Amino acid sequence: MLTSWTSYIATALTVVCVLLAIVSSLHDVIARTIPNGLLLILTVASLAAAGAGGHFVGSVLAAAGVFAVAAWCWQRGWMGGGDVKLLGAVALGIPASAMLTFVIAVTIAGGLLAFFYLAARRLIPAPCSIRPANLFARTVRAERWRISRGAPLPYACAITAGLLFVVV
Repeated sequence: MLTSWTSYIATALTVVCVLLAIVSSLHDVIARTIPNGLLLILTVASLAAAGAGGHFVGSVLAAAGVFAVAAWCWQRGWMGGGDVKLLGAVALGIPASAMLTFVIAVTIAGGLLAFFYLAARRLIPAPCSIRPANLFARTVRAERWRISRGAPLPYACAITAGLLFVVV
């Protein structure tokens, strides 16, 4: 009986983690930032999911390794600070046995995202000077501007895709 409740709780917490990662990705696309408060909530939810799933120690150790490598990449300017924190927070909820799959999935998704942005530079025209009124239209306009200028990628999308690959 206890095992089934623990399984339901672990599944619910994993769903919460996925939803928080999706919100982080949307915020990254819109503003190219990920709020620290959102990352804190995701970290707590990931730790709770790891505890309920019975893989707390392994997840924390594996996530520490992923975070250390990501922080090293940040020091060299290869990743943004919010992306490093998001990667660490998401990794906390993933079992250590699935960590390599997660990292590979994030890497592939990031490569596809980069390919899309490079291809879009040639295909998508620069935005017009009229500022739209609604948030979606402003986001699309800003993204067109970022693509035309070669701005940084919203890598939170790749991290979220890696998480979805592992949990779905």
